[in-house]
Amino acid sequence: MSSTRSITENAHDTGAPRVIRMDERDNVAIVANAGGLETGATFVSGFAAGLKLRDRVPQGHKVALVDIGEGEAVVRYGIAIGYAQKAIPAGSWVHERLLRMPAARSLEGLPIATVRSVSLPPLEGFSFEGFRNGDGSVGTRNILAITTTVQCVAGVVEFAVARIKAELLPRYPNVDDVVGLEHTYGCGVAIDAPDASIPIRTLRNISRNPNFGGEVMVVSLGCEKLQPERLLPPGTFAIRDDRGEPESSGFDLVRLQDEAHVGFASMIEAILATARVHLERLNGRRRETVPASALVVGVQCGGSDAFSGATANPAVGVCTDLLVRAGATVMFSETTEVRDGIDQLTARAASPEVAAAMIREMAWYDAYLGRGGTDRSANTTPGNKQGGLANIVEKAMGSIVKSGSAPISGVLSPGERLRDKGIASGLVYAATPASDFICGTLQLAAGMNVHVFTTGRGTPYGLAEVPVVKVATNTALARRWHDLMDLNAGRIADGTATIEETGWELFRFVLDVASGRRTWAEQHHLANALVLFNPAPVT
Repeated sequence: MSSTRSITENAHDTGAPRVIRMDERDNVAIVANAGGLETGATFVSGFAAGLKLRDRVPQGHKVALVDIGEGEAVVRYGIAIGYAQKAIPAGSWVHERLLRMPAARSLEGLPIATVRSVSLPPLEGFSFEGFRNGDGSVGTRNILAITTTVQCVAGVVEFAVARIKAELLPRYPNVDDVVGLEHTYGCGVAIDAPDASIPIRTLRNISRNPNFGGEVMVVSLGCEKLQPERLLPPGTFAIRDDRGEPESSGFDLVRLQDEAHVGFASMIEAILATARVHLERLNGRRRETVPASALVVGVQCGGSDAFSGATANPAVGVCTDLLVRAGATVMFSETTEVRDGIDQLTARAASPEVAAAMIREMAWYDAYLGRGGTDRSANTTPGNKQGGLANIVEKAMGSIVKSGSAPISGVLSPGERLRDKGIASGLVYAATPASDFICGTLQLAAGMNVHVFTTGRGTPYGLAEVPVVKVATNTALARRWHDLMDLNAGRIADGTATIEETGWELFRFVLDVASGRRTWAEQHHLANALVLFNPAPVT
């Protein structure tokens, strides 16, 4: 990618026509001007000098820099994002209806661990204030989580959580929150089907997230297929004291169908009594200075537009590299949104084994989509297209840059946990669907303690279990949603900040949030539901 200063024409002259080009090989560029550009607008300098618009082009949408013949490649990010269905004269609006999407890249003959990135010095001296756990992990929040085995108990747990927050939580000032890990799984499913392991291990590993301090309490119905002992087999947990010594093992269980519960009030009182024990222990915890290497950051994008790959995601990529240099772990995901860059990913693999694991995940997901009678092209939304993204290829090229430039050191299958795979640092590909909610849920299961989420169209997405840092791709969104967006990467397109500067700003902001600074989503108590990925049949 070219430097920030060279990709935006006339960035400091807000009245002049401005476009952003991602690579010198590109034959299209996106319009940066708020409100778009009208027919006849003319560029007077730079790579677009002399270009006159033949059409009105909305902000974020592509304009042809040169004549593009029928069947010729339309190039953005230096790669063909499509082929012209008909001749496209220079100055024309290039939108999805004019393009034929390329076929998916074959998973055969890929470059394997061929990129040798420049070795950057470790980034030392950065820390945050976190909660140490007995297993060596660190929480950025101190939360009591109540695990549920089946959707049937969701209403009871919701009622109990409201009571706990109103009556108990004020007595425990060092506990940040109480959340119910509610979901739609647990019964009415083919629980012995091969892929049923995915939602089960996802829920198990969410219960082990660092932000929950090793405290595990479970609410079960009693007759469900996902019995507590199956969800959390013996040995899954060992609650430890401050010295790391085992204090107790297993988990506390409230089973609603037990004969001891006579009426609804009895169920609620049992949940509150169990919660008190865990709140007491959590309340004894204090934040302490820990190295930045204790961070486990999940990066994701949603409500994407054409600016995502030009501003916010490249800035996240810089932040990713900084975190990796500081010894932290960063996960990028969203299989369909990186599938078209598989050759870039396998080339960056730290070893042939890592490359092979990525290929296996892509092949599995191709087959999964095929069984449903669809493919990766179903990913793009109406909002993506309104925001200037022509197809999944263009979207993927903008999504993949969140991963920065570090070698990819590990791969997780859906629902797997970093610590169980022996991954303690570096850049990791965590295979997930691209759905915001499912991706966030799976990254939570992997062990993330901070979430970074970029958006161009805007979404109030949040998670109750982990702080979510929201990054706007354009200044118009950042201004309109000033109390929902934590950081404005649109300044890159405006010419008032560089990608590198914004990446450093995000890096420092993540450390602040890890230390307790509340994001806008936290301040407004915005939290999306957990959505388990269940590719197995429902009976």
